[in-house]
Amino acid sequence: MAGLATIVRVAEVLFTAFFFGLTFEGIGRKITARIQKRYGPPWYQNFIDVFKTLTKHGWTHGWIFDFGVLMALGGVIATLSFVPLGNFVAFPGLDNFFVIAYLFTVGALGMAMGMVGTGNPWASIGVARALTLMLGYEVPFLIVITALMYYYKTGNISDIIMAQAQSGQWNIVKFPIGALVALISLQGMLGKEPFEAPIAPAEIASGPMVELSAKYMGLLMLMNTFMEFIEISLFVNFFLGGGNYFEFLLKYFIVWTLAVMISAVLPRFRIEQAVAFYWTVPIILAFVQAFFVVNGWVF
Repeated sequence: MAGLATIVRVAEVLFTAFFFGLTFEGIGRKITARIQKRYGPPWYQNFIDVFKTLTKHGWTHGWIFDFGVLMALGGVIATLSFVPLGNFVAFPGLDNFFVIAYLFTVGALGMAMGMVGTGNPWASIGVARALTLMLGYEVPFLIVITALMYYYKTGNISDIIMAQAQSGQWNIVKFPIGALVALISLQGMLGKEPFEAPIAPAEIASGPMVELSAKYMGLLMLMNTFMEFIEISLFVNFFLGGGNYFEFLLKYFIVWTLAVMISAVLPRFRIEQAVAFYWTVPIILAFVQAFFVVNGWVF
């Protein structure tokens, strides 16, 4: 019975990420369109796109390409299973940041392997840019999260959520500098402007996705939706107190909307500009926040 209950909880997490992830993406496209004086597609357009692509026969580029796509989606699904939706956890006690960070790399490496396997130079350039950008945003983000875990003496996300609830103060108030750094890093994780260099449709024809079609495109669309859900969920849990299921989704939508609005009005950095930016202002602020935490200077 315990195993069945766990399977049900995992299914609930995956359904939440699927339904609300695609729904919020559709609303985000609508918001972007209105900011840019366009009408935009309906909010349910992403559902149509995913189901349509999954029903079509795609062109493969060999077993490395096929395995890479499956590894990418499988790695992200495994990661998502351990991410708390506020106080809803599929694997209680195992929602540790180190587990999530470890599993998350499986999906990223799978996508890199599959897309490079296509042999298209635009795909290779996009993957190289994505991995380079990771060196930019992950360093300040990990410094801030490490400082957060040092303060709470745990890497368990549920414990950090509970500590915020007990103190009646979210970490965005207690660690404002770290929250700002995490938000800037989140923009890069999501691949939103001004950190869209790995995709750059007008420059490298969408980079890693240039050779994707039909069911392969559908699977990678799902992977991207789940990746976004993981990244925003971590920010909500670490800095906005998580909350119950509905509070979590409301906070998620607010963070997502903010990221979309920023993306809609900013131009794109070149890849070297993006990395140089992350290794100056955000990383300095991250060290400042870590210094404050080590010395007990928190609000």
